[in-house]
Amino acid sequence: MKTQGHQKKSALVISLDFELMWGVFDKRGISDYGENVRGVHQVIPRMLDLFIKYDIHVTWAVVGLLFHNNFEELKGEVPRVIPSYDDNRFSAYSHFSEIKQQDYLPYYSGLELIKKIKNVSGQEIGTHTYSHYYCLEEGQNLIAFIEDIKKAITIAGKHDLEINSIVFPRNQYNNEYLKICYEHGIKAFRGNEENFSQKPSSEKDLTLLMRFSRLIDTYINIFGQKVIYKFQMTQSGMVNVPASFFFRPYGKFGQILESLKIRRYKRAMLSAAKSNGVIHFWWHPHNFGINQEKNLAQLEMILKYYKFLNREFGMVSLNMNEVADGSKD
Repeated sequence: MKTQGHQKKSALVISLDFELMWGVFDKRGISDYGENVRGVHQVIPRMLDLFIKYDIHVTWAVVGLLFHNNFEELKGEVPRVIPSYDDNRFSAYSHFSEIKQQDYLPYYSGLELIKKIKNVSGQEIGTHTYSHYYCLEEGQNLIAFIEDIKKAITIAGKHDLEINSIVFPRNQYNNEYLKICYEHGIKAFRGNEENFSQKPSSEKDLTLLMRFSRLIDTYINIFGQKVIYKFQMTQSGMVNVPASFFFRPYGKFGQILESLKIRRYKRAMLSAAKSNGVIHFWWHPHNFGINQEKNLAQLEMILKYYKFLNREFGMVSLNMNEVADGSKD
């Protein structure tokens, strides 16, 4: 990878993985996770209100299947080649047979929300692949991935959207897939944090220690402030805009841990503001689908703190495409 120059200004970057049930169907069902997913239809407009209020630029990485407003259209828009995972539960296309007509709009369609996002200044609509594609799971291949990316770009184009950024589902990627994205006009991706717990991994290679370390680092500084100072360009030309923190939703562990989480995030933001670095938060809207008042209150704490850092240190808010454009200056 080629290293780009230092940041000229400190920045807050936010990227959101917008997926509804397409992101969780292999692990969760409507019976046990439906409330979270239904809540997305209320929480996204509320998040947009906050982003407008605090002038926050965001990348929304959208699963392409969300663009379809009815089930029949969805079934008619299957790529020429689909992934043939060894474990068929990973395939969105295998899941089609389990979808009930009455469940489609609340759990599987996001077109109306995409339209709302598109109309808000500073919001970038990127891709989360067309079918929530897992690049490191056994059985899939480059040909299927190419067809998936082409379909994601095409469906977005039908709504006058140009795809410049990608977030890989479950953060699974490698250099071959980055090259394919660049060849199809995508210039930025969200890379993983540079520590052992965030190494791009298939589901079977994600260890309990990796999961536990990620959780603890939310509250206690294990892996440092995770401020980004330089962006890396892959050999293909794509710009890596790495994550700093998963913005963990309000939990069941009590107010002490919630206070530790917010303090952890603010300290990292302050470190970035003082040193011309970048902090990159990410989450899924369905993480905020329940406990909406508490989750949105915590988000507003962070956005208010950003405005303070904006006044005191000149920190700016950037989406991933804006980062990529600036890193090439």
